[in-house]
Amino acid sequence: MRLVDTHCHLDFERFDADRDAVVARAAEAGVARIIVPAISLDNCPAVLALAEQYPGVYAAVGVHPNSTAEWRADWVDALRDFARRPKVVAIGEIGLDYYWDKSLPAVQQTAFSAQLALAAELELPAIIHNREASADLLRLLAASPLAGRAGAGVLHSFSADWATAQAALDLGFYLGFTGPVTFKQADELRAIAARVPLDRILVETDAPFLAPQARRGRRNEPAYVTYVAERIAALRGMDTAVFAAHTTANAERLFGLA
Repeated sequence: MRLVDTHCHLDFERFDADRDAVVARAAEAGVARIIVPAISLDNCPAVLALAEQYPGVYAAVGVHPNSTAEWRADWVDALRDFARRPKVVAIGEIGLDYYWDKSLPAVQQTAFSAQLALAAELELPAIIHNREASADLLRLLAASPLAGRAGAGVLHSFSADWATAQAALDLGFYLGFTGPVTFKQADELRAIAARVPLDRILVETDAPFLAPQARRGRRNEPAYVTYVAERIAALRGMDTAVFAAHTTANAERLFGLA
């Protein structure tokens, strides 16, 4: 079985003690490639260094909504320079987050729109964070130059309703699913995962967060994306290896992975 973990914060401190072993365990589980998104300008260099260090690791560069409080227009220039480095496959993690009160909504929206425009300029997909902001997020996506492009990006760790899912799909985006799709009370999310077109679905961990039910309460890691694939495959009545092959092909197509 071959899988791509399309969203993992491998640069975070919780992996400092055993990062090599984490990458090795992922490979043993069939997860040969991992995409690591930045969350701020400050950690872009660390993400890029991991992509250089590990053959199967790729990077995305961007400013997470919770890191946008001091947003300046010239940050786009810095991101553009980072994005030209080898193995950068996306602009992200970007988006809107109205749950944590760390940046004003208007500032988040300005930063999000600017980074969407950068993704379009560089012909890279966007990795998008959405927490309790679906209406504004969809409005800005529809107004962005990415709207309608094949492979516009992915709404990562999808947790909204089906209407949001359908709107995002209509705009050209993929949907990524993480550990919560395995949680006992996640029937609505599972129903959405079962309906997403097979050529527009991705599997992720968002490690070290959101460990699947079988590992809940522990640090998440890329090897555990197998639990996500197994659960969604079962929902769809598919063999796990066949479903995994589809999600891998989707990731390769969206992110231009070799």
